[in-house]
Amino acid sequence: MQSRKTPDFLDRQSDAAAAKRAMLQRARSVAEDPKIEARRAARGEIVKAREARAAERAAARKIEEARAAEAKARADEAARIAAAEEAELAVAIEKEEADRQLALLAEQKAARDARYAARKAAKKERRKGGM
Repeated sequence: MQSRKTPDFLDRQSDAAAAKRAMLQRARSVAEDPKIEARRAARGEIVKAREARAAERAAARKIEEARAAEAKARADEAARIAAAEEAELAVAIEKEEADRQLALLAEQKAARDARYAARKAAKKERRKGGM
């Protein structure tokens, strides 16, 4: 019959210490691996390049926003000038229409006065006896 060996406290403690040492040794070997360090450096370069591209895009976006704001300001100014010119034109048209209306009223009054004078003269002529 085989006897079972049950580990006692010291055996378990030494096995745990050996396992800890083995894990620590694996961690040290991974940390000191030149391939991993090279990958970290490459990742760092990639991150720096990504940040530089992001900064370039942000600068380009700011420039484009400034151009758009300038174009909008120019368009607003042009619209304001056009509105002012349109208002001036409307005032000029109204004035011209008012002048035309006054001229028409004066012409109508002159025609009416002429008809009135003609009637008065004809009446006067009839009173004199039509000779």
